[in-house]
This record gives sequence, C-alpha cells and structure tokens, in this order.
Amino acid sequence: MIRRRKRRVPLRQLIKERKPIFFMYVLLRVLVVTVMIAQVFNGNFENVFLCALTLLLFTIPGFIESNYGIDIPDVLETIILLFIFSAEILGEISAYYIAYPFWDTMLHTINGFLAAAIGFSLVDILNRNERFTFSLSPLFLAIVAFCFSMTIGVIWEFFEFFVDMTFKMDMQKDTVVHAINTVKLDPTASNKVVRIGDITSVAVNGSDLGLGGYLDIGLIDTMKDLFVNFIGAAVFSSIGYFYVKKRGKGRFARQFIPTVKDETLLPRPPAEGEGPDQSEHQRSGDDQS
Repeated sequence: MIRRRKRRVPLRQLIKERKPIFFMYVLLRVLVVTVMIAQVFNGNFENVFLCALTLLLFTIPGFIESNYGIDIPDVLETIILLFIFSAEILGEISAYYIAYPFWDTMLHTINGFLAAAIGFSLVDILNRNERFTFSLSPLFLAIVAFCFSMTIGVIWEFFEFFVDMTFKMDMQKDTVVHAINTVKLDPTASNKVVRIGDITSVAVNGSDLGLGGYLDIGLIDTMKDLFVNFIGAAVFSSIGYFYVKKRGKGRFARQFIPTVKDETLLPRPPAEGEGPDQSEHQRSGDDQS
C-alpha cells in the first residue's frame, strides 16, 4: 500500500503568501470573539457555543492548506469564511433569518455552489492522479459535482428535520400561505382534492394566531431550500464543465476550484516491475538521503 507523504506548510509562509485572506480571517475572528464576550455577559450560552463553533469552522480551510498541500483559491476561501460568518453570527445570533426573509435563500444558494465546488475538486484531483486508472469526461465530472451538492443539501434538510423533531427547535422555518389543497377535508373520503382559498386567519385552541393566513410548518421552506441549492449546484457544475473542457484556461473557474499545491503529495504510481512495497521502501530511502 502506497502511503501519501504529508508535507506541512509553515503557517508563516501561508500568511506571507495570502495576506488579504489572513487579515480578513483575523478581522472575522475578532468580530466573533467580541460577539462571544457579549453573549457571555448576557448569559446566552447557546450563542456562546455558536461563536465557538464558528471559530472552529474558520480554521478548516487553513488546516487543509497547511497539512494536505491543497491550494484553496482566495476567492473561494473568502466566500467560505463569509458564508460561515453570515450563517452563524448574522443569521442565528443577529436573527437575520427573521429580519431578512431572503437571507436563508441566499445562503442555501451559496451552499449549493460551494458544495458543488468541493465535490468537483475532489473528483477532479483524483481524475488527474496517475495512480487511478479511470478518466472521467467533463460532462461526467459536472454531473458528479451536481449530485454531490444535492446530496449535501438533502442531508442538511434531514438534519434540520431531526433537530426540530428531537429538540423541539424550528430550523425548518414556517411559511404563511393563503390557500391550501388537501384531501383530508374531502367529505366523501374519496381522495378528492379540496381547495380552501382566501385564508385570512387561523385559530389554534380557540385563539387566532394573527398571522393573516395558514401556517405551513417547514415543507415550503425545505422545498425552497432544495430548489435554490439546485440552482447553485447547476451554476457551478456548468462552470466546472467548461473548466475541464478547456483544461486550465478559464480564469474565472480557477477562482473556485481547489488544486494540489505540491504534486509530490500525491501517491506516486509504481514503476514498471516495481511493486507497491518496493516503491514505498525506495521513497523512504530517498527521504532519508
């Protein structure tokens, strides 16, 4: 078995090479720490946990670059960091999800784009690695990236439903609608659709909710999230398709596709007549010399 040799990139070198990203990373961390201190004084320890989670998530791109020789483009890393900050600090703690109805839709669209970028990069790096014998067409790579993104989107919706049902939360945000179609209210019980339109009020236990319509608990939000995830995934899959089609010539696409920074970090295929054990042994000897 050929093991992958890791070569850790010094943090100081990364900072020198990526100054804009480093300064933005520091700025966002300072903002998160400030919010965390405020939440401690307010006694809101759930938000303190969200701040700690945000700080942890901030370290993932740098950890991958430093330890695995993967070069994450500045534009993509910027989007990732701002996405984390917008989702956790602005969305949850500052209640942007409630104040701005488009906030959740925007983030799910970006999530579809980012997940497709990650899925595409994983397969693209393997596809260009000589150790593997398969070679995927640009169309197939785009399809894999799209399916990867949609799978992530579906798993996230499963997670929201699980949290809502188990911990009595409301991650699947409710939607007020003014008409419903249902077979539950069919008086003949013959599975005929009954439409109720112009709904202006709904009462629960005799009390009017004052919402001006019927309260849909999660279904519309879930389907809307999956649809905008679909849009984000489709957009990036199209970008990835033309990137592979014109290998390396698309400046726009390169801003969103991680690549291997050091080709020596990839497993080297055995030479002709050389077994895996021999290759590993020879490499170890080369390292010692």
